[in-house]
Amino acid sequence: MRKTSTPTSRDDKPDKPSTRDTSLRRDNIPFPIVGIGASAGGLEALEQFLRWMPRDSGLALVIVQHLDPTHKGIMPELLQRITAMEVFQVRERMRVRPNCVYVIPPNRDMSILHGVLHLFEPTTPRGLRLPIDFFLRSLAEDRQERSIGVILSGMGSDGTMGLRAIKEKAGLALVQDPASAKFDSMPRSAIDAGLADLVAPVEDLPGKIVDYLRHAIIISKADYPLEDKDPSSLEKVLILLRAKTGHDFSLYKKNTLYRRIERRMGIHQIDRIATYVRYLQENVHEVGLLFSELLIGVTSFFRDPEAWELLGEQAIPALLADRRGGLRAWSAGCSTGEEAYSLAITFKEAVERLKPEAGFTLQIFATDLDPDAIDRARQGVYPANIAADVSEERLRRFFVKEESGFRIGTEIREMVTFATQNLIMDPPFTKLDVLICRNLLIYLTPEVQKKLLPLFHYSLNPGGVLFLGSAESLNSSADLFTALNTKSRIFRRRETVMSNEPLAFPPSFVPPQPGVAKELPMPKPATNLQSLADRLLLQHFSPPAVLVNDKGDILYISGRTGKYLEPAAGKANWNIFAMAREGLSYDLRIAFEKALVQKEAVVLKGVKIAGGSGTQTVDVTVRAIEEPEVLSGMVMIVFIDQATPPGGRRSTRSKASPSDHARVVELEQELQQLRERLQTTREEMQSSQEELKSANEELQSTNEELQSTNEELTTSKEEMQSLNEELQTVNAEQQSKMDELARMNNDMRNLLNSTEIATVFLDNDFRIRRFTKGVNKLFKLIPGDVGRPLGDIVSHLHFPQIIEEAEEVLRTLVFSERQIATNDGGWYLVRIMPYRTMEEVIDGVVITFSDITAAKALEAGLREEIARLEKLVAAGSPL
Repeated sequence: MRKTSTPTSRDDKPDKPSTRDTSLRRDNIPFPIVGIGASAGGLEALEQFLRWMPRDSGLALVIVQHLDPTHKGIMPELLQRITAMEVFQVRERMRVRPNCVYVIPPNRDMSILHGVLHLFEPTTPRGLRLPIDFFLRSLAEDRQERSIGVILSGMGSDGTMGLRAIKEKAGLALVQDPASAKFDSMPRSAIDAGLADLVAPVEDLPGKIVDYLRHAIIISKADYPLEDKDPSSLEKVLILLRAKTGHDFSLYKKNTLYRRIERRMGIHQIDRIATYVRYLQENVHEVGLLFSELLIGVTSFFRDPEAWELLGEQAIPALLADRRGGLRAWSAGCSTGEEAYSLAITFKEAVERLKPEAGFTLQIFATDLDPDAIDRARQGVYPANIAADVSEERLRRFFVKEESGFRIGTEIREMVTFATQNLIMDPPFTKLDVLICRNLLIYLTPEVQKKLLPLFHYSLNPGGVLFLGSAESLNSSADLFTALNTKSRIFRRRETVMSNEPLAFPPSFVPPQPGVAKELPMPKPATNLQSLADRLLLQHFSPPAVLVNDKGDILYISGRTGKYLEPAAGKANWNIFAMAREGLSYDLRIAFEKALVQKEAVVLKGVKIAGGSGTQTVDVTVRAIEEPEVLSGMVMIVFIDQATPPGGRRSTRSKASPSDHARVVELEQELQQLRERLQTTREEMQSSQEELKSANEELQSTNEELQSTNEELTTSKEEMQSLNEELQTVNAEQQSKMDELARMNNDMRNLLNSTEIATVFLDNDFRIRRFTKGVNKLFKLIPGDVGRPLGDIVSHLHFPQIIEEAEEVLRTLVFSERQIATNDGGWYLVRIMPYRTMEEVIDGVVITFSDITAAKALEAGLREEIARLEKLVAAGSPL
């Protein structure tokens, strides 16, 4: 049994963190915000947490608890008794300040933006509500690495996805030790998901937060850029990771690696990365924890619902229209399998809408680097909170309800094959129709992204679909894919022959070992008689032709085109307008644009092209391609040589009249002027295009930097709000309040009994509300008389007008005091006063009865003695 000591006062706390330098504020760093999630049994844990949190820590605490939406919250009042920090119930647009505690009000969801709290009305009073996840996700986005999530006692799994978001932003995640929690479901959910950086009893968590932040500040105090950090130590960390796990992280973005490593250093209070290398060498278990730190997966069912809807309603039906039998798909970086199963469900629904009798099948290969995630994906068991992302209809059709949550149905499970794979080291799957790789590329360097996207293009069948994450883009590989929907990041494979970069396979992504070829040689394609004959016909009998895209970039050349095209001087440029010889460029550009607009063939007759051996007359046919679909949007340009009659043009001109000749000369001059103007305009346009291209490259560079610093967080809802949790929270609050009222009641009873003053409390109708001990000597009262009019009770007092006197006091608000005798010869001082509430509202009267019998007897004796003495004086007798 763990032995703990509870401090007896706020100022006497053994080993309290405030005895050290606990201030964590710096002028140039936003102060950290701690989001604390609790549910059933959370009040006791919150009191323990606040009791051990120093008042000058520099932190702000925001408490989110499952509360009854119909119950007035008294949590701030209860917590204020525990801590010296100010406790507030959150109001709309309340700015968070350090060394303060903020409590969510009942029947509200809460978010934070730029340090300001915002309240939202829930869509339903009960049921599908996850206030802890909702706030922690916004906290992660707002405070980034300065966000801290704490999960305390509670039922369900609310808070798990919020901790995942915080860890994704390099924040700190702490969980109460389930053994010390009154209800351990919420802590265990976070621990089982592998999200807890620290697990400890609740009284130890404040000190660990302060220690972690102090060391995090020490690590970042120098604020030097990444390139100035210790590269040798980073490489040693990567070597130790590779030796332990077999995976090479050298191709991950360096700033991501540094952030993850610095988090682990802060947890262990290590100041230098070189020291952390030594710690890794001495603690093999830490290598595994760092490996898990680098593999934080953010996924959920049907994340970005609009994109999945577009995939099911447009992309998959288009694939089914072109394919027969079945489709093949690959979910790269599938994490715990949600996206792979989402694809299977989307495919199943699309088939049922189109041709349920066709018998289409889908084989999905789902891979990930994390073997633990693959094991969980194979099990196909997910918590009940997926109801926030999966509709009731889908849950009913494709899932099986179990005690612990939902299990994927057998029909969907059999469509997916899971395997462990390193995307940048292992061979890819090929002949695919759908490839999903969402929010994985953002963790890899731009160089690796440029190699992976052509590899994806190679892996897909013609017309195949590529589905990326919302924070990813094609960048330099835009010519390989056509966007079906840019916002949803769904692309279709585009056929291309020439590429800016040669196709590289995963073994070439990392530097090769000595003596090993950098790239695997491609096998030579098999040839047959038909292919040889086709090649012979193309070389000797077919006219020269060029296949270009809609921008004029050459994709394929058939035959000898040297008479019509020549490389332009300077940097290699495969654009046909730059390569067209003199006499062809102008007419070709006009025909090209006309063919794209009219979608029909445009023929140029008798175009004269100047070449090295003289002038060549040629007919040029420009045709925009619509079918097959894989070549849609491209343009075919065919050149057919024509014989030019020698001197034909000259003889024609010699027969013309002088006036015709002058007119021709005038027209030729005007044409030359127009061509010069057009050339000037074209040069200006090319200059503008170059400027736009430069600006586009700068924007792409900026986008890559933003991707590296803003790793995408996709929110997901989970679990139904349990009424039992709300009742547990309310019960804890009420129990605490009842204990306090019981103590106050005992104090009041002892106070009244010690004064020996009998008291009766009456309401505005002079009905008995309460009476104290001793009143039954004056009135025939029993406990059952509470609520009866006092005038109906038999009294021993000679005071029949007591009710009238009470009415006068209630009317004038002036107290009354009388000395009243009793039937047995006793005397009482009767005081009647208005009953005032804390809000200064008159709510009845209070009547007190003080026993003055002894005083009256003494008074009577004194009066008799005085009378006797007066008689003696009057008679002249001596006293």
